[in-house]
Amino acid sequence: MTIFARVAGTGSSLPDRILTNQELESMVDTSDEWIQSRTGISERRIAAEGETTCDLAEKASLDALDAAGVDPQDIDLVVLATTTPDQVFPSTACLLQERLKISNNSPAFDVQAVCSGFIYALDLANKFITGGNVKCALVVGAETFSRIIDWTDRNTCVLFGDGAGAVVLKADQESGITSSILHANGAYNRLLHVPHGVSKGFDRVQAGGAFTQMQGSEVFKFAVRALGDIVDEVLEKEGLSKNDIDWLVPHQANIRIISASAKRLGISLDKVIVTIERHGNTSAASVPLAFDEAVREGKIKRGQRVIMEALGGGFTWGAVLMVY
Repeated sequence: MTIFARVAGTGSSLPDRILTNQELESMVDTSDEWIQSRTGISERRIAAEGETTCDLAEKASLDALDAAGVDPQDIDLVVLATTTPDQVFPSTACLLQERLKISNNSPAFDVQAVCSGFIYALDLANKFITGGNVKCALVVGAETFSRIIDWTDRNTCVLFGDGAGAVVLKADQESGITSSILHANGAYNRLLHVPHGVSKGFDRVQAGGAFTQMQGSEVFKFAVRALGDIVDEVLEKEGLSKNDIDWLVPHQANIRIISASAKRLGISLDKVIVTIERHGNTSAASVPLAFDEAVREGKIKRGQRVIMEALGGGFTWGAVLMVY
């Protein structure tokens, strides 16, 4: 008997604070026209002072649990993808486990693959379920990415926002996740990175200087090629064509990357979920945020084939194919 990991419920959470392009015009040398034409972003959400990654993850998780009709005690795995954890340790997944009052001693851990984090986390949870070790998993992507942004750097500060998305996966004989592929290549690490951390340049961290740095044009070129290739890989693995796909849910990094990837794949933008205009790039949260919105709006329906894809610093990239 084949066991699949099926999405039983979705959820998301966004901070209340909206930062518009017009506000950014007063902060850095930029304009609403410049930002929209190059990124597709009009606004993004910013976490309030004291609002943490775990706060956002908790709200998204409660939505997903409610949608799935699942009690927190039924969750026997928590995987949380983030680049902006609440603490060095314990993991934000453990903090979330405590918040949700999951007291069954089930495993909980973080995944750090930056913007690809949710794809990595989904793949891991899928393997736990199909391997027979887990029956019900909570998979979360959550970020307070604004905390690692230099708000005087117009190349990065216009791009990123905060948020969280979550899914509940349940073991099921019906079709769910059917294929996933993950990649990484550390040779590109300097194109998109935060150059300081706990064991390297910690004095810069303490001085408030651990910010995201990006070589945008190089990231763009790699992303379009890699994201197109990985969709082809997943389809070939499953013996499917692009016409068999109902929806593409890409990482919401840049509308030009999304449009170029869709064009390269020959997929109409009508079949692509796009939320970047209102959310910006929320890193590991962007795919589950977009997925939840599309499900709740009735765009993505049960029985449809969905591909999720993302690329993040590392570089890391990956894709998941599922029947929702």
